[in-house]
Amino acid sequence: MYGVLGALLLAGAAVPSASAADTARAGAPTLEEQRLDRAAPQEILRRAGFDRIAPGFAKDLGRVRSYVQAERLVVREGKELWRRAVDRAQGRGPRGGDLSRDDDRPLYWARLGMTRALRGWEPRGFDLGDDRRERLLGKLETTSRGQDTISYPKGHRMKRVLVTGFDPFTLDRDTRISNPSGASALALDGTVVRTAAGPVRIETAVFPVRWTDFAEGEVERVLRRQLPRVDLFTTVSQGRVGKFDIERTNGAWRGGFGDNENLSSTGTVPVTDPASQPQWTTTTLPYKDIVAADTGRFPVYDNTAVTEIPAGGSTPVQRPDGPTPGSTARQGGGGDYLSNEIAYRATLLRDRLGLRDRLPGGHVHTPVLQFGAGNTDPATGKITDAEFVRNRVDIIGQVRQIVVTAVEANGR
Repeated sequence: MYGVLGALLLAGAAVPSASAADTARAGAPTLEEQRLDRAAPQEILRRAGFDRIAPGFAKDLGRVRSYVQAERLVVREGKELWRRAVDRAQGRGPRGGDLSRDDDRPLYWARLGMTRALRGWEPRGFDLGDDRRERLLGKLETTSRGQDTISYPKGHRMKRVLVTGFDPFTLDRDTRISNPSGASALALDGTVVRTAAGPVRIETAVFPVRWTDFAEGEVERVLRRQLPRVDLFTTVSQGRVGKFDIERTNGAWRGGFGDNENLSSTGTVPVTDPASQPQWTTTTLPYKDIVAADTGRFPVYDNTAVTEIPAGGSTPVQRPDGPTPGSTARQGGGGDYLSNEIAYRATLLRDRLGLRDRLPGGHVHTPVLQFGAGNTDPATGKITDAEFVRNRVDIIGQVRQIVVTAVEANGR
């Protein structure tokens, strides 16, 4: 998710903008939800056995006769969707179809089917109202993203790691897109890996590619309780073709590229207490050890480049070795899109909680997930192929090994 430059490299075209009012009228599907009607999402859902989830949820909503019942249903079914997606990714339960288990896309599209059903639901016997509908939608988002099921065993015999991923994005360019960071989150959630530093429990969550959710504090809400409890964290997103990047520096700037609602936001990253907001935050991951280790087939880089407006200046300047004193951020190492922003928010929260000196944390960019040769045309291409699956599986495995390497380096 490498800001405007990386996204344009992938998309080859600008993203249209729209107003929040256009995408959030009461009862009307959002632009994300409208993409459900395209052929690729329907095929993805069918070939994963997730095509009956949203219709079943809508049917259950039709039997609800109170807000309390609605809340119980939404929480239960949101958690069940996350559990089902994690189980499928980790080889438990029925496969549901011929789509490979490592695929993150069924979760994304099934969630949108459920939110669309909830958004258009007209209950019988009671008045729901816009505010309570929004609360239900929020609970569905939170539960189906694993954000409220992060749980570590008690005691100190097992190290604790938190990993976050993202939904697919740039879907108007190609609705078939998968995000290896989200796939990694599903594959790693609740797993225990053995390391030279002892056993490690990994917990994960997935975040939306939406500017508004970030501005409303979703990242901080999820991470504030978790960061004091973990031994290491990393936010993960999709970055550049053919390589991993450990992002050294994150910038306090939104570059404006369209999100999954085709909304744009440009300006300083909005956070609480902006008066004390720094222009830059830095990783505390052991980047030298990660770069030096053999973690998989993709090369891993220590990315130190940023774009800044130097102190006293007015024109953005690229700096290959990081920001200069007093400069204003225009791009972090990971660009100026939501991957840079989640890294900035997570590391700023780490610092504001007084954890900088003891908690390794930062951002990992995975390679872009590519389809195989001959399957690159969004209009005529298949939703999956052997190279596509191999690339995703290899990226997931390398994310796991990067986590292991980071824990072992921190434990020395």
